Amino acid sequence: MTATETNPTFPHGFLWGVATAAYQIEGAVDEGGRGRSIWDEYCERPGVIVGGETGVVAIDHYHRYREDVGLMRDLGVDAYRLSVSWSRVQPTGRGPVNEEGLDFYDRLVDELVAAGIDPAVTLFHWDLPVELQEAGGWLNRETSYRLAEYADIVGRRLGDRVRMWMPLNEPVVHTLYGHALGVHAPGQELGFGALQAAHHQLLGHGLSVQALRAAGCGNIGIASNHAPVHAASDSEADVAAAEIYDHIVNWTFADPVLRGSYPAEELAAALQGPVAEDLKVISQPLDWFGINYYEPTLIAAPTSDEGSSGVLEVDLPPGMPFQPVALEGYERTDFGWPIVPAGLREILGIFADRFGDALPPIYITESGASFHDDDPDENGRVDDRRRIDYHREHLHAVRAAIEDGVDVRGYFAWSIFDNFEWAAGYKERFGLVHIDYETLARTPKDSYFWYRDLIAGHASVS
Repeated sequence: MTATETNPTFPHGFLWGVATAAYQIEGAVDEGGRGRSIWDEYCERPGVIVGGETGVVAIDHYHRYREDVGLMRDLGVDAYRLSVSWSRVQPTGRGPVNEEGLDFYDRLVDELVAAGIDPAVTLFHWDLPVELQEAGGWLNRETSYRLAEYADIVGRRLGDRVRMWMPLNEPVVHTLYGHALGVHAPGQELGFGALQAAHHQLLGHGLSVQALRAAGCGNIGIASNHAPVHAASDSEADVAAAEIYDHIVNWTFADPVLRGSYPAEELAAALQGPVAEDLKVISQPLDWFGINYYEPTLIAAPTSDEGSSGVLEVDLPPGMPFQPVALEGYERTDFGWPIVPAGLREILGIFADRFGDALPPIYITESGASFHDDDPDENGRVDDRRRIDYHREHLHAVRAAIEDGVDVRGYFAWSIFDNFEWAAGYKERFGLVHIDYETLARTPKDSYFWYRDLIAGHASVS
């Protein structure tokens, strides 16, 4: 990445946001009537989380949400993308509502609205209630209907104040890491058998879109992870492997939503249930489509002896028809991910070409980088200029895509706070605000002030 000092400019009305997820920030896992989620259980397995860490406390947002909303207000963002903890609202994933839990989100949404910040709500950010997992989780078709029931509950309570809705966050990651490879909750190692979990998540998405609309909610989309996929060489084997991978990680999750079909007949044929009828539900019209972008992936045929890299943090099991390989020649985040802003412009262009008029407006629902920032210095400053460069260059890529004709309406920085980074624990820091995990003190980093000034500059010329 070659950093520039000039900030990009965006059209009037471009939405500026920040994002988090419930399990990563809330803590209070045993308070307010909350039930257990699969991440509570997964974190208790020995050796699966760096440092044996958990989200039991996280950054204690449950108790400190007013302070946190104040930081967002001072940042000047238009919208805050949060997720609702399913097990806080429905402790077992079905049946009676936990009013105390739903009241928490009522207060949070009110606090945001009072601060002039639009709530953007994700309903499922990987934290399935344990009882639903014990009944089969996303391998059980019934879970799709339970998600819709939960969507109805939350939609009817919060729909008068929520600006944007996302039933799902990154179903590809939850499928791949949680069900195929077993390195995220629920820790299953199903290989291609995980595709059934993908289908049921997508079905749950479609049913939830219907439920939200029936509850009077509008402005509904999805937050889906996508990135360009390239072959490691021009060889027939590598090109074929890259095409298979591209189908699985990109188009298995976008085509059903935007086209009402899977990218390959063989894939649809491998799924159980009334797939053709399900696709009619999955492809409910959306008001917008959210793309989470972090990095492109380079793919070789499985005979390659290259080490894995790119979007996967782990090697694939034997027998897979593709293998991610090292993407060389780029700076990397401290998480080891290559920094390729051009990949964001590229994937936006690919979406525009692939879906044409069927593509609704796009929001970048996540983009961000982990750098192991030093603690605040004696003056309380956290110098994280690499994070500033990261966001600036990715915003330049978004601006270039807009100039290419892609209808991109907004950008959500991941994340407003350092937080629990799933299996990586607290080592990885994505936040614009530094968290001292011993005292839970919040300290805005230089990137926070840069983003604040960028947003204010756009507001001043609106």
